[in-house]
Amino acid sequence: MKKNPMNYTLLCDFYELTMANGYFQTGMDQQICYFDVFFRNVPDGGGFAIAAGLEQVIDYIQNLRFDQDDLEYLRSKGVFGEEFLNYLREFRFSGDIWAVPEGTPIFPGEPILTVRAPAIEAQFIETYILLTINHQSLIATKSNRIVRAAEGRPVSEFGSRRAQGSDGAVLGARASYIAGCAGTACTLADQMYGSPAGGTMAHSWVQMFPDEYTAFKTYCQLYPHAATLLVDTYDVLKSGVPNAIRAFQEVLLPQGITSCAIRLDSGDLTYLSRKARQMLDKAGLTQCKIVASNSLDEYIIRDLLLQGARIDSFGVGERLITSKSEPVFGGVYKLAAIEDGQGNIIPKIKISENPAKITNPHFKKVYRIFENESGKAIADLICVHDEVVDPAQPLELFDPEATWKRKTVTDYTAKELLVPIFRGGEKVYESPDIEEMRAYCAAQIDLQWDEVKRFENPHNYYVDLSQKLWDIKQGLLKENRR
Repeated sequence: MKKNPMNYTLLCDFYELTMANGYFQTGMDQQICYFDVFFRNVPDGGGFAIAAGLEQVIDYIQNLRFDQDDLEYLRSKGVFGEEFLNYLREFRFSGDIWAVPEGTPIFPGEPILTVRAPAIEAQFIETYILLTINHQSLIATKSNRIVRAAEGRPVSEFGSRRAQGSDGAVLGARASYIAGCAGTACTLADQMYGSPAGGTMAHSWVQMFPDEYTAFKTYCQLYPHAATLLVDTYDVLKSGVPNAIRAFQEVLLPQGITSCAIRLDSGDLTYLSRKARQMLDKAGLTQCKIVASNSLDEYIIRDLLLQGARIDSFGVGERLITSKSEPVFGGVYKLAAIEDGQGNIIPKIKISENPAKITNPHFKKVYRIFENESGKAIADLICVHDEVVDPAQPLELFDPEATWKRKTVTDYTAKELLVPIFRGGEKVYESPDIEEMRAYCAAQIDLQWDEVKRFENPHNYYVDLSQKLWDIKQGLLKENRR
């Protein structure tokens, strides 16, 4: 697949460079640090989010280089000395990264990516990691809500012209496909990442011809095996559907082709789809599909189906590609630990007047706990890196905020979520292809309870701390109150 050759090295916040220079000047450049990426709230008040964007993070890390133009630009700022610029000339990422695979359902507070690296390296990659994970996880999360609302009917991403820039369009289409969309209108997303591109016609096609019927007939002649006709340029029921029926009957049926579709892009979609279905069926076009578009989202789609709309698939644009209802994912990148000169890990904590912003310290791992009887996920458990959950032993889970709420599970399976991506600067993870990511995502969502998948007031899925990690956190909180 085609790759984006652009050098993103300086797609960073300037303070990452000034801090890097500071670490370099004070001899802290080789201080080993641990940073976690996590998010605090699920967009749209949902029960879970979906991780996406890891493949672009990997490409970024592998191509991280300061070229001569970058160095000349930094020299022109008058802030950085030649010794530091010479250091940047040889800059390569040499650390370790762990992350959850793309398509994994994720929950607030848990690490979804962890970086272990020298201070300059770990700090420098913050912006690109966050913008990539935040954007694609946001679009994947929104897309999956829309796909679930469609109840098995295909959903295509139609949002390129309303996206926030070219990357928003292309990478948004990629994320939407991983999360369950059937395809995209964005051709470049197909060429680069394999999200299948498809499309029909615009109103301008119909307007270019002397009449609507001629426009439809010509399109059917050109694309007999992919004939989807846009029927609302003039009047859906008086001209659009009748002209589509005539074109199908005169061009497709004589060739034995019964697979075709009409698209509704305006008006009362429930009423129009029901009337159109009656007209198509009466004409013997029972296999003709009805596609609907026009500023749709999960709530509108759900209401259309509840009202009895006869719609077979949906095209969703601006409200998907921009996640219009909540356009910020809110992932953050926080220091969790450092190493001393002997390699001992020293946990670090960020304390805030807002309890939700107090971080979980230490180098951590995350287990997903599955109930064996149902196969469903019942909780995620954040542990210190050296802890091992043994399913042969009872496991006590407790709410880290209300510690008296405790539950012991016995018949369970525990799966580690974070997998190694880089070790010593070398990639050790083979990214699955987009079809594998898509299938993995669907399978993992099936392991969530229906109550967690509700759009409104979903069940609160528990993300718990191990007793060891909870004790470490409480100890740091007490220590910093002195």
